[in-house]
Amino acid sequence: MGWVVGWKKAVFLTNGRPLLLAAIALTEPIHVPKLTVMEVHIKPETESRLTELASKSGRATDDLVEDALAGYLTEVAEVREMLDGRYDDIKSGRVKPIDGEAFFDGLRQREDELLKQRNPK
Repeated sequence: MGWVVGWKKAVFLTNGRPLLLAAIALTEPIHVPKLTVMEVHIKPETESRLTELASKSGRATDDLVEDALAGYLTEVAEVREMLDGRYDDIKSGRVKPIDGEAFFDGLRQREDELLKQRNPK
């Protein structure tokens, strides 16, 4: 939420342009946003890699961290959405769950058969 503001043009003009636009607060804001700083602790090796990348790319370390974190959070949200969808599919009966051990046993058998076909002895 922000300020509800009324605008009033100044009467002083130079070259047809107003010199001043005055904002008049009509109501107080419900919430005033504040700038916060977050301290993040990273391992020295990670800091070294970050500093090296900043040096090579010409970008600030803060920008690199912001981009990396934003990308990571986007990826986590996408994975969460996919997992929620898969869970909903199983719960609704649209798909049937499979036994993990049975799946990997079958996968190993098919792999062994393919290897035997390629390298008959």
